[in-house]
Amino acid sequence: MTSSLLEIEWELPPGVRAACTTRLGGVSKDSWGSFNLATHVGDDLVHVAANRTRLCELLGLSAEPTWLNQVHGTAVKNLDGAPFSPIPFTADAAVASRAGTACVVMVADCLPVLFCSRDGRHIGAAHAGWRGLAAGVLEQTVSAMNVPGSELRAWLGPAISQNHFEVGEEVREVFVKADRAASSRFRMNARGRLQADLAGLARLRLASLGLTDVSGGTWCTYADRERFYSHRRDGKGGRLAALIWKE
Repeated sequence: MTSSLLEIEWELPPGVRAACTTRLGGVSKDSWGSFNLATHVGDDLVHVAANRTRLCELLGLSAEPTWLNQVHGTAVKNLDGAPFSPIPFTADAAVASRAGTACVVMVADCLPVLFCSRDGRHIGAAHAGWRGLAAGVLEQTVSAMNVPGSELRAWLGPAISQNHFEVGEEVREVFVKADRAASSRFRMNARGRLQADLAGLARLRLASLGLTDVSGGTWCTYADRERFYSHRRDGKGGRLAALIWKE
């Protein structure tokens, strides 16, 4: 498999596919080098268009994914029957059940979460930074899929790891207010600040929804400069894409 794509070990039903990009193998230059897929980060739009075309070719997609305008919220777009729009839908998650429709989110430290029902009929993708995660984007995505959590599988993609995600006490308070167990996903550092385990917090939220089949969550965008973009590390840069679709 080309280095433009992360190797995903996730058992999926027949006819369902998932992928996650790296920053390698595209045409973008400078801080966006090289496989940036986002149009909102200052990159040359000609380069972004070429990278998106390459993505479709790599994955054998019959149509370009429906990109979202992500705002760290909890809105979920149901793509079944959604008309084509040159303007991205403002949402932080997408769900679908129709074949040929790809649900996609973009990240550069936030956590991408992909969903699939065990029978392969329903799919979804969510963008879970700490704000969206705390506000309930995963809960809203599962609700929009209309499938019991016990009948879903989830995959956690590359995100900033606990070793590199320093936050203030106010972040811990938001999560602990909703679930006291979330306190275990924070640890104090030498500066008196907290290191947050974003993937661990997501796993707690998923468990509360009845999801026991959760994979991934082992890659750190901040630490792996070669393969991943990281907004916290670099400030300016590109975006990775995580997507799931039915053939």
